[in-house]
Amino acid sequence: MLALRNVNVIFARGTPDENHALKNISLVIEKGDFITVIGSNGAGKSTLLNVIAGTYGVESGAMVLSTEKGEFDITRESEFKRARRIGRIFQNPLLGTAGNMSLEDNLIICEKKGYRGLKFSLNHTKRIELQEKIRKLGLGLEGRLRDNVGLFSGGQRQALTLLMTVLSRPEILLLDEHTAALDPVNAELVMNLTRQFAREQNLTVLMITHNMKHALETGNRLLMMDSGEIVLDIGGAEKQNLTLADLQERFKAAKHKDLESDKMLLS
Repeated sequence: MLALRNVNVIFARGTPDENHALKNISLVIEKGDFITVIGSNGAGKSTLLNVIAGTYGVESGAMVLSTEKGEFDITRESEFKRARRIGRIFQNPLLGTAGNMSLEDNLIICEKKGYRGLKFSLNHTKRIELQEKIRKLGLGLEGRLRDNVGLFSGGQRQALTLLMTVLSRPEILLLDEHTAALDPVNAELVMNLTRQFAREQNLTVLMITHNMKHALETGNRLLMMDSGEIVLDIGGAEKQNLTLADLQERFKAAKHKDLESDKMLLS
């Protein structure tokens, strides 16, 4: 679905703060892949997602998106154009919804992607349809369609963001530590919904996480990044049987040093 070919990103080139954030990254993401991305702070994980989303440009290399309509070089495509194909959820649960708008308005705007006939779309039949979609979250919000989203908790809003993003039918879904700001109960709720929607919709997902339990239990592939490089790409049966001890040994063999991130090891 998406191929990155020798992608390089360099920040502050030619200055004392120069940072080679991504180094010759080559990665093929297949349709239906659920890839968890791990690594210590500064490894390049968020930069990778920002490059795919179009937030950051690349120094060199190429990105090619394959769809039913053919192949498209999106290397220089703007972020807002990529947003038609690429969905993204951030760590902050308040970013994905409009808090000063009702739940039903948030949902319908997402479904119609800005279609001007907003109020005409909100008839009785449409509200019943929205209620059924909200019911899947298991949060009891189906009776609160006319309440402003700003009244909801962070966990409720992140679950709504996930549902809304899925409703927009993205070809690729980017999850940037989307459970990190939630308490353990809500984090597990949102992760379970993530797995459910990915399975039901056959979504293609890239998920950054520091939660090793989520990284090991979720998806069919795992990438480990370090110093702007992909040092491990583990999939298939090997991924299904992977343990934290295995990861530590594989990392040490690849980089000739120990995995030292307390945040990763203790999650």
